[in-house]
Amino acid sequence: MDNFSATSLDGRKIALRKFRGKVLLIVNTASECGFTPQYQGLEELYERFRDRGFVILGFPCNQFGAQEPGDAAAIGAFCQKNYGVTFPMFDKIEVNGPHTHPLYRWLKRSAPGLLGSEAVKWNFTKFLVDREGKVRGRYAPVTKPAVLIPEIEALL
Repeated sequence: MDNFSATSLDGRKIALRKFRGKVLLIVNTASECGFTPQYQGLEELYERFRDRGFVILGFPCNQFGAQEPGDAAAIGAFCQKNYGVTFPMFDKIEVNGPHTHPLYRWLKRSAPGLLGSEAVKWNFTKFLVDREGKVRGRYAPVTKPAVLIPEIEALL
């Protein structure tokens, strides 16, 4: 994780080494997806565990059904107004294809999906990373955030 950076919704370049030593849940998000209500569960996880060294990193992505059409300001306003999101959110990225963000290239290689597939299948795919920077799990979009509580607690 130390070699990656990403642009926050407010346009700042963030070195992801800032999150060294934390347990991370990294999620590709979208504002107009059937799974969008998971923002609420993600925020609840963040509020519950952030004081113990847990951080959620949200990466909006418009590659699945064009379900994240807005710009950074629109995404931020939507997340705040509808779900009170306080965890770090980043500018839109690509998670598949030739322009895949380097973080996602690494995540997918570290934790392949079903039958060894690396491609992210849809919005709200989740990757759990331990304090040492090792990917410990990959979870499908249908996996509700609360289901991850035991895994998160074990890593904290």
